[in-house]
Amino acid sequence: MPGADSERPMRADARRNYERIVATAKDLFTAHGADVPLDDVAKKAGVGAGTLYRHFPTREKLFEAVYRDEIEVLADRAHVLHDELPPWEALEAWLGEQVAWVVERHKLATILKESIDAGSETFRYCQVRLREAVGVLVDGAAGLIRPDVAGADVLRLAHGAGMAVRNCSPEDGKRVLTVILDGLRA
Repeated sequence: MPGADSERPMRADARRNYERIVATAKDLFTAHGADVPLDDVAKKAGVGAGTLYRHFPTREKLFEAVYRDEIEVLADRAHVLHDELPPWEALEAWLGEQVAWVVERHKLATILKESIDAGSETFRYCQVRLREAVGVLVDGAAGLIRPDVAGADVLRLAHGAGMAVRNCSPEDGKRVLTVILDGLRA
């Protein structure tokens, strides 16, 4: 989280550099794996190595920032869908997006999860953030969704579906989602 280790907020230029580094690292890790030289990340982000290391003193800190950013996007998306769509449609749309994320970002997610200690503050934060976000969708769909379904169940289903369909056709993926959604209905 930018600025989490300091008392004062990050300057605007420092925040822009931080965000560019994270976005660039995400792209490079996705395309080339976790062993991308950090100097390459800095160069492609348009910052000096000192700027990169000031924000991310270790490769693991950069992995954590990329992972947090990915989870923030997914969690924020759940809230946007909750606000914009009827409850069942919001849950259905988010589940589809989560499955697509697992399929598209599987390699990146694997790299990040392998690089972050499961007991770390970052990993716990991301779990809580994502469960809270999907919980909003599940709570919003009360009466439409089985009463014994929790947000964590939906996360597991989406992750499992994404892993199951990552080498299948889009039609197969849609069919699996339909089966899951039918199973979630009250």
